[in-house]
Amino acid sequence: MNEKILVNKTHPCPKVKETTFVKEENSLKEEILLDKRASKAYQLLKKNLKEQGITIELASGYRSFSEQQEIIDEFQKEYGDDYVKKYVAKVGESEHHTGLCFDIYLEQNGKKILENDDLLAKEQEPVFQKIHQELSKVGLILRYPKGKETITGYSYEPWHFRYVGKSTAQKIEQEQLTLEEYEEKYNRSGVLLVNKPKGMTSREVVNKLTFLFDTQKIGHNGTLDPLATGVLVITINQATKINELLTACTKEYIATVKVGYKTDTLDVEGIILEKGDSHLNQEKLQDVFQTFPREYDQEVPLYSAKKVKGKKLYQYARENKEVSLPKQHVILYELELQNMTEDSFTFRTVVSKGTYIRSLIRDLSLSCGQFFTMSNLIRTKQGKFSLEECYVLDDITSDTPFLSIKEALDMKALPIPVEEKTKIKNGHPIKNQYGIKDFVLFEEQGKEIAIYQAEGENLRSYKQFSSI
Repeated sequence: MNEKILVNKTHPCPKVKETTFVKEENSLKEEILLDKRASKAYQLLKKNLKEQGITIELASGYRSFSEQQEIIDEFQKEYGDDYVKKYVAKVGESEHHTGLCFDIYLEQNGKKILENDDLLAKEQEPVFQKIHQELSKVGLILRYPKGKETITGYSYEPWHFRYVGKSTAQKIEQEQLTLEEYEEKYNRSGVLLVNKPKGMTSREVVNKLTFLFDTQKIGHNGTLDPLATGVLVITINQATKINELLTACTKEYIATVKVGYKTDTLDVEGIILEKGDSHLNQEKLQDVFQTFPREYDQEVPLYSAKKVKGKKLYQYARENKEVSLPKQHVILYELELQNMTEDSFTFRTVVSKGTYIRSLIRDLSLSCGQFFTMSNLIRTKQGKFSLEECYVLDDITSDTPFLSIKEALDMKALPIPVEEKTKIKNGHPIKNQYGIKDFVLFEEQGKEIAIYQAEGENLRSYKQFSSI
């Protein structure tokens, strides 16, 4: 069970396997089931509170659908329909179905000193305030806080806690959010365009955004070297499923080259291996730009993340181990010399997926008969995304808007046909009656549901989208 899953009156809980649960026993010898993460958090909370002279015990935890129905029937009989509608969750709508939440009671001298109906007594509120201050430290939240009743749909329950993980719990506490508000703010999927700053790896950019958006489902496509800046396409949550579709596109770069030496990394941050004439042969360079092949098999640079026999090339380099560098077919759609000085030049190029600009510069140097080394690189475009659309990394906040999956893709989009709704939502193949030649995105009420791919006379599921 996803620890961040929202369960309420409008977000029913899927049925949960109890195999990941553990049994807890309270002071009344009652056995209570909890998700093992919630159990661990409870035990830590109990220990921390014990050191402050506060003793808590479990009142309830996991409930099956049938157990929830028994509670509904019992309360209906005792308190009537109006009470049940106001205070008791319907089957499938209770947080207790997750095993991630639990109720507690206070204990003193081995006795249960308060029933739930008495917990709001003013003399007990300071005790619960102390308890609430400890929750986020162990990954728990107060599920139904005071003043948020219209959002959660339930009255203040100081005894009802929910496991969400430490980072999420701390965000919820710091920003004073309910789980409903957290869901709206952080459980977003889409594509974020970032102008990667110089000096950071692409992974470091992702790591910063991982914390900011509180998600592990985040990635980038089209790695940029630390030296490089420019368009870095970040995919978040459900959008990580379309990474390959975004990567398989052309990229535009503006590169600056220093003349007169070569390095092991093929850029100015590497170790100098050889030196030569630093005076640029401008006439020769202009000829090379006119005659350089627009398609060829390019040798991958040693300092790259390309894998050979399951190991990244840069790992071989750092271990001083010999390795045969692979080649891959690349296409230069455009190659334009922009300006030249005595010892440097700048060029613009549009290339196919998998093209290394450092390797291209090395190959240009071989054609010119001079040593070239990349000194600067800007990715100005990736597919349809341009640098002008990108956010500066330091300006990005948790409220920064994303491009939707639909906006990010150059793909035909269709509303789900009523007669195919069940099949498409379950990933079953359907007849291609829409004239689709490659891909189609099916959506429902503006929400992306699935991408299907043409296969003969049928459409087959390529990617399915759901809430995280």
